Amino acid sequence: MPLLSIAPVLMPVKAVSVRGLHNRQPMTHSLLIAGGGIGGLALALSCARAGVACSLLEQSAVFSEVGAGIQLGPNAVRVLADWGLMDALREVAAFPERVVVRDARSGQTLGELPLGARAVQRYGQPYATIHRADAHRLLLTAVEAHGGVELHLNARVRTVHESADGVSVTTETGQWHEAQALAGCDGLWSVVRQHITSGPGGMEMAPRFSGHLAYRGVVALADLPLERRANAVTVWLGPRLHLVHYPVSAGQQMNVVAVVHGRPTANPHGWSHEANRADLLQALGPVHVDALQVLEAVPHWKLWPLNDRPPMTGPYQHAQGRVCLTGDAAHPMRPYLAQGAAMALEDAWTLGQLVQSAGASLDWPVLLQRLAELRWERNARVQAGAIRNGTVFHADGWLRMARNVAMAALGERLLDKPWLYSGPPRP
Repeated sequence: MPLLSIAPVLMPVKAVSVRGLHNRQPMTHSLLIAGGGIGGLALALSCARAGVACSLLEQSAVFSEVGAGIQLGPNAVRVLADWGLMDALREVAAFPERVVVRDARSGQTLGELPLGARAVQRYGQPYATIHRADAHRLLLTAVEAHGGVELHLNARVRTVHESADGVSVTTETGQWHEAQALAGCDGLWSVVRQHITSGPGGMEMAPRFSGHLAYRGVVALADLPLERRANAVTVWLGPRLHLVHYPVSAGQQMNVVAVVHGRPTANPHGWSHEANRADLLQALGPVHVDALQVLEAVPHWKLWPLNDRPPMTGPYQHAQGRVCLTGDAAHPMRPYLAQGAAMALEDAWTLGQLVQSAGASLDWPVLLQRLAELRWERNARVQAGAIRNGTVFHADGWLRMARNVAMAALGERLLDKPWLYSGPPRP
């Protein structure tokens, strides 16, 4: 069930150290990567480690990340560990001891899932929570330390042209780049995705508004009452709403997210909009005093309209020819399974594994098709699970009562996800 990921505010990025990046392969085949967020940097690192010369095109003038907290299940941490980034992760992440699910109205504890040592024992890696900016900096530092990736700023992709032996793109500033293949890591509103049709019949529909709005904020742990500083992922479930909070920034801050039903904002492309506590509290209605203490401590709020696409229906939505999509460009998902960043990391790791296995015989169209075949069903399952969780989280009436009874009876079994946390599957 829960384990959510979303968050707010642009904040200073803490420097992190990166060790274990000496495992380099000779650089041969070339790959263009559109997008310098977490997914794009992860793909660049994974492919560069496998010997691919990469050029990464980032639309912004600087490398930065807007947002606050994300959750990294053992499947995502396993990827970072394989890339030699565990020491860097430990410097900036928190490692919650448990998930606690409570009723947002009554405060009743509905269920718990031990994390901490239990996650390590069961899955071989811990469950981590991290500020999005720290995760971005961790990956950027690793990419820069590797040295096999050209980084280009102010390079928003405008057009894509694919030929029999390569791909070329032009940017909005008139730059021209070419390579043997192109990976679109440019998010929900991907420009590269427009090059990949929905199969026979043409282009896909635009992203859809979920009907949910996420208020996001962070607060210093020292500004919270002592009893609200638990090293845990706490999820509050209520009719047409839910809240989640967990530590980030090496346990120095608490990430807080409140999701309510509402109308879309004027600019659906915007990652976040200014918001205020009064609007949030009005949208929530009455909530338990323990949750209210956390909400009232957050100094600033951002508002994020939650958009997505339907779950993937086939490998053609991941790759066609010499062009592939990863992360939100391929499979944007609602944050109710806390796996958006994790699936982007898994995509990147899988492509790196395939490149390494192919060696000198690498054939990009064949390899990208293999990536699509390996990844689409798992990503579709996570997308569908996140949508289903949203219904369960916000349940009212008989469904809410049934949920609470099931949580009381099964608790840990409902919250744990062995099929998910044991991943990513090996190619």
